[in-house]
Amino acid sequence: MHPLYHILARAANRNRVKPGEFIVVKVDLAEINDLYLQVILSFREMGGDKVWDPRKISFVMDHYAPAPTIKAAENQKKMREFAKEQGIKHFFDINRGVCHQVMPEEGLVWPGMLLVATDSHTTTHGAFGAFSTGIGATDMAAVLLTGEIWFRVPEIIKINIRGKTGKGIMAKDIILYIISQLGTDVALYKAIEYTGEVVSEISLDERLVICNMSVEMGAKATYIKPDKKVWNYLSQVKHQKVQKDMSIKQLGEKENEVYESVYNFDISKLEPQVALPHRVNNVVSISQAAGKPIHQALIGTCTGGRINDIKTAAEIIKGKKIPPQVRLLVIPASSQILKKCIDLGYIQILLDSGATLATPSCGPCLGAHEGVLAPGENCISTSSRNFPGRMGSTEAKIFLSSPATAAASAIKGAITDPREFL
Repeated sequence: MHPLYHILARAANRNRVKPGEFIVVKVDLAEINDLYLQVILSFREMGGDKVWDPRKISFVMDHYAPAPTIKAAENQKKMREFAKEQGIKHFFDINRGVCHQVMPEEGLVWPGMLLVATDSHTTTHGAFGAFSTGIGATDMAAVLLTGEIWFRVPEIIKINIRGKTGKGIMAKDIILYIISQLGTDVALYKAIEYTGEVVSEISLDERLVICNMSVEMGAKATYIKPDKKVWNYLSQVKHQKVQKDMSIKQLGEKENEVYESVYNFDISKLEPQVALPHRVNNVVSISQAAGKPIHQALIGTCTGGRINDIKTAAEIIKGKKIPPQVRLLVIPASSQILKKCIDLGYIQILLDSGATLATPSCGPCLGAHEGVLAPGENCISTSSRNFPGRMGSTEAKIFLSSPATAAASAIKGAITDPREFL
């Protein structure tokens, strides 16, 4: 069986599972963010008194951090009260960062686990060899009650990424290109495994970007086989529960019996990519997007706010000034990343250029606060989606890119090829 099927079989207390089956599985970790007070309300409506296991539940206040409205503040207050009442220790408040970064940093994510969260980009954690997926408020309320959820066992798509990564190319360029080639529905309720020398060579930070954006192709889950980079990370965060024997198991069946389909990509000649408004798969090479004026650049979110992202931006921007007509927002994905980037000097470089530093959080990615857009404004962003109204006004335009392209564009005040600065 494929490692993902081993995970599901173990969680279902079965020897094997097959694609298309409906199974009930036990959850290893359930995470709720501050958008979803409805989880608690539904839990009460279902007659909930005590959660099934407070050690396996986490709350992360990341979408409205700090609270921009009275309603958001009230929701967070109720979540704090619920966590205290239930004895939930894994509560991470507005000072901590984005859930998809905080959970691994806190040692809550491990290869072979089954993780559910109230966020579609939970596919991120496939980079650690976990089966991780987003669910809705009502489903999560049932998980809090029982510790279980049903799934249809997904088919698996294999994507091989080969070649040599060119100058100025980041994981965001690679995954935007793949989405543009395969479309937004190729993996609806399917899992994606990523393999190939490019996947092996890139950093764990970059793998997280590829797994994160996979949901934009409809993916239910993702998987990258854990290697030394994963084990070293888990060692650094002093992880206490690692199931190496399960997550590294070799495939016991032929590929054509395991995978529904296989796609091969050679990215040796890939240019930096930009997703034009208003679809994630509306992707062109930088040469076709260059010159479009921008009013704001965002480097941050669960897709572009890690150390490697901020380091790359600082290297491009060092010694330069952001023009007065442009706003550059830098939002680290977590407080730990912020501290490290301060220690390494990256934050000072960006502040000296004229950048604005915001609280580690989701920021304006969901159009709630910390940098929303006005009608007629253009923003180049390292975030995950560019739908109308995603970052504020429905009359604003969002261009998705890598941190390198966003940084270069901030300097020029227009979409710019980062290779000019490298």
